[in-house]
Amino acid sequence: MKQIWHDLLFAHWPIPVVMMRLLVPVQLTLDTFDGQCWVGVVPFRMSGIRARGFPPIPGLSRFPELNVRTYVTYGGKAGVYFFSLDAANAPAVWAARKFYHLPYFEAKMTSKEVGESIHYSSLRLRSAAEFRGDYRPTGETRLSEKGSIEHWLTERYCLYTTHDNQVFRGDIHHRPWPLQNAKAEFEMNTVAAAARISLPRVQPLLHFARKQEVLIWPLRRAE
Repeated sequence: MKQIWHDLLFAHWPIPVVMMRLLVPVQLTLDTFDGQCWVGVVPFRMSGIRARGFPPIPGLSRFPELNVRTYVTYGGKAGVYFFSLDAANAPAVWAARKFYHLPYFEAKMTSKEVGESIHYSSLRLRSAAEFRGDYRPTGETRLSEKGSIEHWLTERYCLYTTHDNQVFRGDIHHRPWPLQNAKAEFEMNTVAAAARISLPRVQPLLHFARKQEVLIWPLRRAE
């Protein structure tokens, strides 16, 4: 499957390992940077969504998405573990839950560019999880250096999920992230709390990416 991701904010907070271990399936090894786990809240919008060999389907090929994630390894391969993914598209939510075993939720969402900022809002429809905020890039676009926390947080090329006590992996391919520093103001942010994650009252690490073209492979049992 091919997707194009636009106007991403990576907002990351440090979380103690002992707290994160209670929330992530035991089959997955927690990945840490400087002895801490990290939780990301990542709003963006998608376009050009299509299966290989097929054109985009009108009405289903573009919508906002918001995920809450952390970082894990399995068999030595680093990846992303999602606590939740909100999307403004009911068929996409159904398909992702059925075929990717991912915790997708339908939400009422908007992503609007206002001047130099992105105004983003998400309200989950059948449970209490809400995000409202403004964010914008600052500084020059750059590629992250290997060994930096920016590289560790963003350069991950698979996702993990569990189903029936088995671990599954979905491989992802894209060019290295073109990152910018970012500023953000959060009016409401309860999406992490909905996953039983208590974010610390510290300034998050903030990074922005304008655009990324992504290829996603089918989910397979991880060996």
